[in-house]
Amino acid sequence: MIFRSPLFLILLFLLPVFWLFARRSNNTASLRFSSIALAKNSPTLKVRLLENLIILRLIAVALIIIALARPQMPIAHQRIFKNGIDIVLTLDTSTSMHALDFQIKGKRYNRLHVVKQVVEDFISQRENDRIGMIAFAANSYVVCPLTLDHNWLLTNLERVHIGMVEDGTAIGSSIMAALSRLKTSDAKTKIMILLTDGRNNAGKISPQTAAEAARALGVKIYAIGAGSIGEVPYPAKDMFGRDTLQYVQIDIDESALAQIAQITGGKYFRATDTASLKEIYKQINQMETTPFKQPTYTQYDELFAVFLLWAIIIFVLEQILANTILIKIP
Repeated sequence: MIFRSPLFLILLFLLPVFWLFARRSNNTASLRFSSIALAKNSPTLKVRLLENLIILRLIAVALIIIALARPQMPIAHQRIFKNGIDIVLTLDTSTSMHALDFQIKGKRYNRLHVVKQVVEDFISQRENDRIGMIAFAANSYVVCPLTLDHNWLLTNLERVHIGMVEDGTAIGSSIMAALSRLKTSDAKTKIMILLTDGRNNAGKISPQTAAEAARALGVKIYAIGAGSIGEVPYPAKDMFGRDTLQYVQIDIDESALAQIAQITGGKYFRATDTASLKEIYKQINQMETTPFKQPTYTQYDELFAVFLLWAIIIFVLEQILANTILIKIP
């Protein structure tokens, strides 16, 4: 909790002075007696409460002072976006991503599973950049628009799966879908990280045409060809319906991906295993550094009313007690 006007808190130091003054006033008798021998018995609970009733009023005053100091509780942090880096991650979700040629700790996983883990690590290192995400196969799907809310982005990343759109590989169309998210951006640097394991075989726009459009918009494309060289293990069913592996050849159009990167001023990478995929995203992370520290602002919940309400309740309670069971006779 913080205070917007903390100078009012200085008034709290005056409360002990008022308490001592009130105690001294209460010790002055209204009627004088020659002897107090008859009043030497221990005071009753009612007498003790009467002597300390002033404490309730002081508590109420203290709460009013705290309310004047405007106590606030931070409830949310928001980053203010200025001219930084806008990034769109474009992920291939075609059925070829089922290939089991990537491993984590010696265990085989399909390509998309590993890619999602590596992308998650990449996102965690770009906290000051807006990031969006496109998933594609024969068509493109906007997983998440450009955002600074990376927790929401990661939640959407979890929903990405193979088969979420019609099968195929529309590289050109996926680039255009990403450009639709970047074309209105005011960021100084706009990049796209395109990951695929195949060749363009769907969509109405060629990868080269899309790359030219990206260059016109000032968008740099880093292209990643994901997959081992040669035949790769692929999940299948045998004649008895049991899970098995078969080895298939999945072709990556490396020349097209390299051309896309070259046209836009980016770079082409080939990821043949988990380690090389991690290293590629690490290199891109180092090449595209954010040139400024993004400012933040915090939303606060005002607690003024809470302290004021309790002050009123305690003050009313003090008045009720003073005028009923603790009424003082002069």
